Amino acid sequence: MSRVKRGTVRARKRKRILKHAKGFRWRRKNVYRLAKDAVHHAWAYSYVGRKQKKRNFRSLWNTQINAACRQNDLSYSKFIDGLKKNNIELNRKVLAEIAKNNPEIFKDLITRIK
Repeated sequence: MSRVKRGTVRARKRKRILKHAKGFRWRRKNVYRLAKDAVHHAWAYSYVGRKQKKRNFRSLWNTQINAACRQNDLSYSKFIDGLKKNNIELNRKVLAEIAKNNPEIFKDLITRIK
């Protein structure tokens, strides 16, 4: 069997991992064996983080809507139920934005629901 020298291929692979490990602490930033493990863990965490970001923002929007509803003497669940019964199709992101930046419009929505 012929000998395979992996000079450029291995160098490119190593350079890619070390580039992604830039900013890591201690030897994990410049020792390939440690950097490879750290980078693979970082990629796994970032994948999970992208999924969690969606959950976190939705819960933040729910909290903001709830706070605005409570200021107008209405519970969050009754507010959402009223929106559905009146066929007002606004998502939570838009509702939170309205509640934060345009409280008079949000108050109008609440009066329409009541």
